[in-house]
Amino acid sequence: MEGRPKIGITMRLEIETNRFYLGRHYSEALAGLGAIPLHLSLIPKKEFIVEALKGLDGILLPGSDNDVDPLLFGEEPHPKLKKVVPEKDETDLIVLEEAEKLNLPILAICFGMQVLNVSRAGTLIQDIETDISDCVKHEQGIPLARNSHSLQIEETSLLSRLATDKNIFVNSHHHQAIKKVGNNLKAVAWAKDGIVECVEDTREDRFVLGVQWHPELSWETDNLSGKIFETFIIQSDRYKSLRS
Repeated sequence: MEGRPKIGITMRLEIETNRFYLGRHYSEALAGLGAIPLHLSLIPKKEFIVEALKGLDGILLPGSDNDVDPLLFGEEPHPKLKKVVPEKDETDLIVLEEAEKLNLPILAICFGMQVLNVSRAGTLIQDIETDISDCVKHEQGIPLARNSHSLQIEETSLLSRLATDKNIFVNSHHHQAIKKVGNNLKAVAWAKDGIVECVEDTREDRFVLGVQWHPELSWETDNLSGKIFETFIIQSDRYKSLRS
């Protein structure tokens, strides 16, 4: 067990009960494919985050049921803005700042991809159905793991290399999305309505992958979902070797 890469996952906050929590699938995917998942509490203090990230080999930013505060990207709140959790926004942003300094590999999922984009001076569509005409359904509901809409992937991207089947469908659980892509990121996959579904870092020495869907729900049954986690863990293990 000592030889496995250690990956930090930021948690969620249930405001009604004042509990930190996280869905089991993120940790199970990491553990099932050879990593050690470690939960990071939402304590938005830089000194805490700096110490918490010492000894980690990767960062997973998970999905969440809250929205990124639009004030963070210079916009007023949309009428369909869902709840905002300042502790979540602030902690994830500090984690991203420190992970950048340490060159830690990053996998950002759904809300995680959105806050990653905002951390790079990008912006968000605050409500897809309001702002995008003829959009596909991006809040599919249950069953959560069902692949519900198609994906168009840039052929030169890392994601394309992971997708052995070019006829790709993914699950979908979000009402916000990337609008302006952030610094040192590039969009490499889209839904048919133009919504950005995946971003990658443009720098050759950085592994940063953001996906708008939830590969943790289907890593055991869906080939692309499994490959995303496997690649992230390989990159984290490589980071561990260089750090040793």
